Amino acid sequence: MNGSAFSIYSKSVIHSSDCTLVKSLSLSLSLSEMSAFSLFSLVMLLQVYFTSSARPLMQISEAIRWSSMNNSRRQLEGESCRTGNPIDDCWRCDPDWETNRKMLADCGIGFGRNAIGGRDGEFYIVTDSDHDDPVNPIPGTLRHAVIQEEPLWIIFDHDMVIHLKEELIMNSYKTIDGRGYNIQISNGPCVTIQDINNIIIHGIYIHDCVPAGNALVRDSPQHYGMRGISDGDGISIFGARDIWIDHCTLARCYDGLIDAIYGSTAITISNNYMFNHNEVMLMGHSDDFIRDKDMQVTIAFNYFGEGLVQRMPRCRHGYFHIVNNVYTGWEMYAIGGSANPTINSQGNVFIAADDKSTKEVTKRESPSGDSDWKNWNWRSDGDLMLNGAFFVPSGQETPRSYAKASSMVARPASLITDITPSAGVLDCKIGQQC
Repeated sequence: MNGSAFSIYSKSVIHSSDCTLVKSLSLSLSLSEMSAFSLFSLVMLLQVYFTSSARPLMQISEAIRWSSMNNSRRQLEGESCRTGNPIDDCWRCDPDWETNRKMLADCGIGFGRNAIGGRDGEFYIVTDSDHDDPVNPIPGTLRHAVIQEEPLWIIFDHDMVIHLKEELIMNSYKTIDGRGYNIQISNGPCVTIQDINNIIIHGIYIHDCVPAGNALVRDSPQHYGMRGISDGDGISIFGARDIWIDHCTLARCYDGLIDAIYGSTAITISNNYMFNHNEVMLMGHSDDFIRDKDMQVTIAFNYFGEGLVQRMPRCRHGYFHIVNNVYTGWEMYAIGGSANPTINSQGNVFIAADDKSTKEVTKRESPSGDSDWKNWNWRSDGDLMLNGAFFVPSGQETPRSYAKASSMVARPASLITDITPSAGVLDCKIGQQC
């Protein structure tokens, strides 16, 4: 679509043991018509959409064909591949992205923009998905790659579904880059980023993660040790900094999809697609853990899809820039917090479900009630509220009050729906624009 149209997009992902299926639907209204298009009509249109959203399942070939036809249409019509998403516009227009993979490391935004991953190291090609050894990792496996001391840009040589026996303990300066193949980490413990820095995870489908532990796990070539029971997160960020999670798809994990705790900071979570999960993202260890007061996290260009309940995110202490995301039909609340976090919500699209009890975007937890939280700095700036969604602000409204929770320039919410259909794992083909 061109810039003169207002779009409402939604997409639905289904799953099997082999694939993730993505489909998109667009409804468009020209901006010139919007003035005559009543709010009542818009709400009714959304209601029709939600009613019709339970559609027959697609096959993976159909999803890929839709994506290919959409890209071909844009090329035939002479449209630019640029969408206004500053991350994607930085690298996706390059048909030689496979040769120039490391360009991605210079495309970061937000508080995690300095994460370079394995940019300054060699490529490591993962060739073996079937032989995970937590104590003595086999060369060619993902576990062997991520524990190395030197910077590495980790890629894959074929489609893989990786079932880890214990949590994947990463070392600093690593990029896990799934572009070009269908790479899944599933049905076992998943990724742990603990007490390290400079990590990029891009293009991985992470799902059905479960706890593990009380076992020996290697975290470097020189060291292995006993691990306690893990939480069962998709990605657990613990005492780490300079972390960037981009274009991943996450669903159905035992605990959180992405949790960042214990003094973690300088994090960007962008362009991800999350669905079918209860407690989506926890930011902050506990109300009493004051080291999280320095936490800064950017959550940008993500698509919070069907079957999500709460914590998108739930924040403690710290500063959170929640910008240019699309939220659809949360079952409890979208953004919550305790212990006086600063929340800067800008340019998001919030589409509430039809349930009248879940229209509020926000939820605060404080033992003292509103006499305490009314002073917390939470603002909604330029957000688009649809189907009765509403955000309860509090605290100061001045830009200065949100300086530490500001990490990028927000795009207008009315343009964001042109960007979010590309959230989640991309179908990148070698030799073509991704």
